[in-house]
Amino acid sequence: MHFEYSDKVKSWQKVLTDFMEQHIYPNEARFDEEAAGCKPSDYPPLLLELRAKAKAMGLWNLFLPHSKYGAGFTNLEYAPLCEIMGRVYWAPFVFNCNAPDTGNMETLERYGTDEQKKQWLEPMLEGEIGSNFAMTEPDVASSDATNIQATILSDGDDYVINGRKWWSSGVMNDRCKLIIFMGKTDPNGADKYRQQSMILIPRDTPGVKILRHLSVFGYSDIPNAHGDVLYENVRVPKSNVLLGEGRGFEIAQGRLGPGRIHHCMRLIGAAERALEMMCKRSRVRSPFGKTLAEQGVTRERIAESRIMIEQMRLLVLKAAYMMDTVGNKVARREIAMIKVAAPNMALQVLDWAIQAHGGGGVSQDFPLAHQWARARILRFADGPDEVHRDQIARLELNQYR
Repeated sequence: MHFEYSDKVKSWQKVLTDFMEQHIYPNEARFDEEAAGCKPSDYPPLLLELRAKAKAMGLWNLFLPHSKYGAGFTNLEYAPLCEIMGRVYWAPFVFNCNAPDTGNMETLERYGTDEQKKQWLEPMLEGEIGSNFAMTEPDVASSDATNIQATILSDGDDYVINGRKWWSSGVMNDRCKLIIFMGKTDPNGADKYRQQSMILIPRDTPGVKILRHLSVFGYSDIPNAHGDVLYENVRVPKSNVLLGEGRGFEIAQGRLGPGRIHHCMRLIGAAERALEMMCKRSRVRSPFGKTLAEQGVTRERIAESRIMIEQMRLLVLKAAYMMDTVGNKVARREIAMIKVAAPNMALQVLDWAIQAHGGGGVSQDFPLAHQWARARILRFADGPDEVHRDQIARLELNQYR
């Protein structure tokens, strides 16, 4: 690995940073105001304005490595760019680099037919429509995906889908037109990892019923807008299945690897900004006759934050490098490691930054509380810490058989 970013990456870092400084940071308060008055079915007007600006400048679809549809960046090259976006939780939406759309676009690009790509992937790449990934269920421990109860059962030329999914990010928004749904086509199959399939469901299909909007620690979390959705006798043609029956787990592993590393890249940006805010705040607040920056406990937290961020960045870059060079499957240990380490690192740095801000840290006057809430989600989204730690341990123990 080379530790110096290429001239290409440095150039894009500058363009992206300039855009953030000119258009994102100055508008954080406006975004919060618009989001507070926004229905879960809408995007704040500011977001649509900035998306148009970013697209016109070519700051668009920077993910999708090794693909004719992408911007030509490898995972390693995308990492520092994704980190910049992560400094503001809604910024990835501006550049069409937001979850769950990125994961769904990667899924369609990798596993979709030419017809599916034309119908769904191309308008998603243009930013004309959004999407949802429906996997998690409220009535089972979804950390074990073999527990999924939703069914995708054959009926002539169609599949009939029944089940309930929640934490369906993006499904509330009217721009969401596609749902990628995971369920069982062979509920009683001998191989529990071949029971599952994934299928494409247009959001406006009869039987798709949105029950409610789910908040995150009290936040509406717009523009993500998570939903609780019931599927009752939803009928779609068999041509909507991805890759074929029984391939759901295979697709899930292909989809979740890139999604996990993107989350970790963004978390580094969130932690980096939190550290900056902690340093600035500690220089201007003076309890008991001296600034926070002169207090030993604050200096220790600042030092520990820098160490933790640098460690995390190196581990993420290593995982990205391995994904590029030896593939996601070989890199699965490194991906699992960063998926555990990055949210916990970000939560600690954010917590210290909140402490330095006092009451302001938990208010809407600063972005720290909302970033903390989003980082906390990522200790179980795309697989909980416990599952990833178990996988890491098993891979380690396998060396000593």
